[in-house]
Amino acid sequence: MTDHSAFGLVRRGRTRVLEAGEAVEALSAGKRFPETVLPYGNGRSYGDTCLNDAGALIDMRSMSRILAFDAGSGLLSAETGLMLSDLIAYVAPRGWFPAVVPGTKFVTLGGAIANDVHGKNHHRRGTFGCHVVSLTLLRSDGSVSRCSATENAELFRATIGGMGLTGLILNATIRLMKVAAADVDERVQGFSGLDEYFDLAEPADAENEYAVAWIDQLASGRRAGRGFLLTANHAGEGAPFRAAPLPRLTVPFRPPVNLINRWSLALFNRAFAWSKGRAEGVRRSSYGSYFFPLDAVGHWNRLYGPRGLLQHQSVIPFEAARTVIPAMLTAAREAGQASFLTVLKRFGEMASPGILSFPRPGYTLTLDFSNAGDVTERLFERLDRMTVDAGGAVNPYKDARMGAALFAASFPHWREVERLRDPSFLSDFWRRTAMCLDAAGEGGRHAAE
Repeated sequence: MTDHSAFGLVRRGRTRVLEAGEAVEALSAGKRFPETVLPYGNGRSYGDTCLNDAGALIDMRSMSRILAFDAGSGLLSAETGLMLSDLIAYVAPRGWFPAVVPGTKFVTLGGAIANDVHGKNHHRRGTFGCHVVSLTLLRSDGSVSRCSATENAELFRATIGGMGLTGLILNATIRLMKVAAADVDERVQGFSGLDEYFDLAEPADAENEYAVAWIDQLASGRRAGRGFLLTANHAGEGAPFRAAPLPRLTVPFRPPVNLINRWSLALFNRAFAWSKGRAEGVRRSSYGSYFFPLDAVGHWNRLYGPRGLLQHQSVIPFEAARTVIPAMLTAAREAGQASFLTVLKRFGEMASPGILSFPRPGYTLTLDFSNAGDVTERLFERLDRMTVDAGGAVNPYKDARMGAALFAASFPHWREVERLRDPSFLSDFWRRTAMCLDAAGEGGRHAAE
């Protein structure tokens, strides 16, 4: 038995861990495990979509080979334990880059597919799943299926964003994006409030490959909603490839108290605003600092102390965003909760092939909070209601406490995945959401209660 926790460090458990080779051999022979199993990548999901305390985890990180790469077409095939950091280090010097990257490079290829991650260019490239050409899926009955948009298409759609529940993804072929350089030319533009941001966001998406906004969540009064819009495009020919450095700083242990509080955040926000204000205009930025800024500090999540952190990420439809998103920030301030990293992005119209894909047209707001128990739970319930009432959704792989009704409201087609779920594969998240709905015979659109 091994101690395991998700990235938010809110829950810890002891779980039997199977090595990838051992699990593949057993599953290929149609051998049933005594408990349910779940593939495990690098544990970067914030909640319990990557946990299976009542069963076992299959650690996929030892299956990390690049199997084939076509430098002409940008097609890459690899085992799904491959880390995104290693993938970039291999393809970027050859003039290619993943079409979509999340906010950390320390995720596996399988994790990126299972969560259908998104990045700062959803308006142009959609989700990671939009660039998966095919995948090979091993099921608990010993069957191996090649899945794509035209072959076992239903299983393909359930696996992308399916949170590891349809079986073990052995390998995948993805289509990369041709770039002149991995680094980017970044433009920093300040805005004084959310109305100004909303006026800037759509033109920024039309003109740039990448766009994301940082919001000073603690600012109130006339300064409420102030922040910076960070847009970027890959640099032109001649920019040398610079590998993203390993973390220069690390948090070696979890402190006995939470170090992320209103006072430390106020100092951080002032320092961030000062540094970005000095950098307004266009400058060359390394791909590591633009795409993966928090990776610069190893185990930064430990700063939240013994109770960990909770993240709330929602997507609000375009027509409601100008009203609902400011109200959500106000709700957080009224609750006395301070968000360490408050990020606002605009999702485009490109649909993912994944049934349970989170992104959809609208604006997505991400808030990170120290876990303060009931105070945080009450705030999240309020944010949930705002999201559902606006016709939006809450992100499951950033969640650690979503109720079954909220899950059904956010993902009304969840039964399609349950129908295709491998009966031997299960997660703590699916137990407390879909399985509760299934037992109750529910699953329609409900208010978050």
